[in-house]
Amino acid sequence: MRTLIQALRTKELRNKILFVFGIIIIYRIGSFIPTPGVDYTAVQDCVAGTTNEDFIGLVNLFSGGALLQLSIFALGIMPYITASIVVQLLRVVIPRFEALHKEGQSGEAKLTQYTRYLTIGLAVLQSTTILVTARTGALFGYACDGTKIIPDNSVWNLIVMVLIMTGGTGLIMWMAELITDKAIGNGMSVLIFMSICSGFLPQLWEIGYGTNGADGDWTKFGIVVGTLVVILIFVVYVELAQRRIPVQYTRRMIGRKMYGGTSTYLPLKINMSGVIPPIFASSILAVPTLIAQFGKTDQSWVKWINTNLADTTSVWYIALYALMIVFFCFFYTSITFNTDETADNMKQYGGFIPGIRAGRATSQYLTYVMNRLNTVGAVYLLFVALIPTVLIMALNLNAKLPFGGTTILIIAGVGLDTLRQAKARTEQFQYEGFLLEDETNTESK
Repeated sequence: MRTLIQALRTKELRNKILFVFGIIIIYRIGSFIPTPGVDYTAVQDCVAGTTNEDFIGLVNLFSGGALLQLSIFALGIMPYITASIVVQLLRVVIPRFEALHKEGQSGEAKLTQYTRYLTIGLAVLQSTTILVTARTGALFGYACDGTKIIPDNSVWNLIVMVLIMTGGTGLIMWMAELITDKAIGNGMSVLIFMSICSGFLPQLWEIGYGTNGADGDWTKFGIVVGTLVVILIFVVYVELAQRRIPVQYTRRMIGRKMYGGTSTYLPLKINMSGVIPPIFASSILAVPTLIAQFGKTDQSWVKWINTNLADTTSVWYIALYALMIVFFCFFYTSITFNTDETADNMKQYGGFIPGIRAGRATSQYLTYVMNRLNTVGAVYLLFVALIPTVLIMALNLNAKLPFGGTTILIIAGVGLDTLRQAKARTEQFQYEGFLLEDETNTESK
């Protein structure tokens, strides 16, 4: 709160904050503007009877409810997130991408350009898939069989709708980059944060108030809110925790100046993989459920999927979900944090870990530490991700909880990152003001 008050007192920071709010307002307005060619009344009737808890529900969460509304921002920022992850993973497969990553700022700019192109391609593919599934009713879980969501089934109308949705994704990507470049916080993270929070409070209130004032339970509401607060505090504590590895730099003579001889540390987070493992796990487990919607309900394989994978409280779903989270926790961390590269960089600049030889021995030591951290991080992610399932089973909640493991991690992570940037900017302007004031007093004397 103190950081926010100090930021609002500074004119430039206040303008940045207002700029972010302006972008958020435009983003939320676009989430309610229907795509031309969609029967808005029919969509509202279908949404009222839809309870998607699969991959479609996850995408709808990240789009702030715009997906099921079939709005111009229906895709949200999911194409950009997917493209960013794909480009990051391709660094392991394509040497050219890894070389660009090592080039520094110019290489990262090139990778960002590739990410934008891939985002548009994925937006075309995803918008086409969404519109086709909307026409068949699969998008809404067959809650509106026989209802014409898109009255005009011509190819030309489909092409126009795909172009509009793709353009909406491009506009969102541009607005997010504006926030990152000209305001405070990471643009994509801020938009995800607002999308999740837009439907958070109404769903939370529905647990206590119920539907139209009926079948509500304020005791369950209090338990859910209390659990949410405790988990948020726990997540913030773990996300801020670090394993600090001491690093010593030797003294080196460059020209006529002596450099180095300093002591610092290498900060390693407990949860290096962030929110990626739960997202990957839930997305992969949702694919069979999505495929089963196109099969006949009396087929044996469709029945098995609907019984064991569509139900998030089933033993099969929980076991597979847990295994995938552990796997992606180790896999994604090994890609984003290369111990060999880190050890080589330390050796190049004359750095070493006390008691550990530079080079290969340092890499092996960092791998050992990361394996231990990943083990703790995987257990932490499992605890946070499975809490909603435990609450649903313990409290016998029929409706989906307004928060999940992914939601909690995003809210805490984005909030901490934005607050950290705001605090750094505030301290920067305070130092600048102090220096300018000191210079003014010196000149007056």
